[in-house]
Amino acid sequence: MKVMVVGSGAREHALAWKIRQSPRVEQIYVAPGNAGTAVMAHNLQLRPDNIEGLAAAARDIGIDLTVVGPEAPLAAGIADRFQQLGMPVFGPTKSAARIESSKVFARALMQKYGIPCPGGTAFSSYDEAREYIKSQTPPVVVKADGLAAGKGVTVVSSTEEALTALSEIMESRAFGDAGSSVVVEECLTGQEVSLLAFTDGRTVVPMVPACDYKRLLDGDRGPNTGGMGSYSPAGFFDAKLTQMVTRTILEPAVKALAAEGATYKGVLYAGLMVTAGGPKVLEFNARFGDPEAQVILPRLRTDLLDIMLAVIHNRLDKMDIRWSGDAYVGVVMASGGYPGSYKTGFPISGLDSLDDDMLVFHAGTKHGEDSRIRTDGGRVLTAAARGKNLAEARARAYRNVPRIHFEGCQYRSDIAAREVN
Repeated sequence: MKVMVVGSGAREHALAWKIRQSPRVEQIYVAPGNAGTAVMAHNLQLRPDNIEGLAAAARDIGIDLTVVGPEAPLAAGIADRFQQLGMPVFGPTKSAARIESSKVFARALMQKYGIPCPGGTAFSSYDEAREYIKSQTPPVVVKADGLAAGKGVTVVSSTEEALTALSEIMESRAFGDAGSSVVVEECLTGQEVSLLAFTDGRTVVPMVPACDYKRLLDGDRGPNTGGMGSYSPAGFFDAKLTQMVTRTILEPAVKALAAEGATYKGVLYAGLMVTAGGPKVLEFNARFGDPEAQVILPRLRTDLLDIMLAVIHNRLDKMDIRWSGDAYVGVVMASGGYPGSYKTGFPISGLDSLDDDMLVFHAGTKHGEDSRIRTDGGRVLTAAARGKNLAEARARAYRNVPRIHFEGCQYRSDIAAREVN
């Protein structure tokens, strides 16, 4: 089979790496890919939002399956278009992907179908949102409705901060049209965890849980990012909790979408807060998480291609999906200045000095004219280490990460620290 992975991040590198392990795969193409995918696949110079260009390439090359990594093309309807053209695609339709592309829609769905979530209200009027915030007792959470590359959620500890966040979203349009509406929610306390699942619209099979780190700096300080690291498994989130969330959140969400005329097929991601009152949904995503994919996929023992085909052909109930008991810790290495403005084009050294079993998934990288790998984005690499437990994986990750160098490099030094201390 020929497979095309859409996207350019570390998640897409991890997807291509895992799919390539299938004996059924002849060739992999990644659009547009990065310096890491260029080594193990054919990169296609096509942007993920160029749906017609991707469809034409898939037809010309004879692609047997297209796997969509990022949320933006899903929200734009890439799965609908490929299905229309009779080309197999892994990822939900535009209407199903609204569970991620509109926080207002997701909240209304959860409230209508009794899926546990924080208290809160959606607003399309800036004045009404402002008055509501003034009536609330901080801390609160202010969310841009649409897609904002993981940066549209602000947790604030004062009314003044909340009003500033609201103004940036709705008046200054810091996230463009994503800020035409907002959701203002109560701030939940507890432990965060990501539980992803494969679903063909009927059967829901949870993956192993993972935890990610949204804030830039150690101790969960600094601005929100697309994710600065992750680990799996999560010691506090056992098999019993996984079953409970599958029964009370994941399966009801898939059924709710079907009831609303949007059969969901692909990966459904639930970002959860495990509160004293039980797990509640912070957000839904319509695809693999990044950086969670980089620590979940290495633990998958079952052929990922087989799972994806089972999802497409409504045979997920026939799959026996198995996972390794190993632990993985992934550390994201980012450009100086990220998530604000940053410079690119710096050479990356040390990639050949790592332990043999280290996994390095590329994101913002490219080959320069001198053939050296250079930085080309905000999040540059995810270095993922394996261990028989989290302590071993964490020690290995932080033994290897300092061997990788590029100008301005920044990374958190506390990934999985809470779990092992």
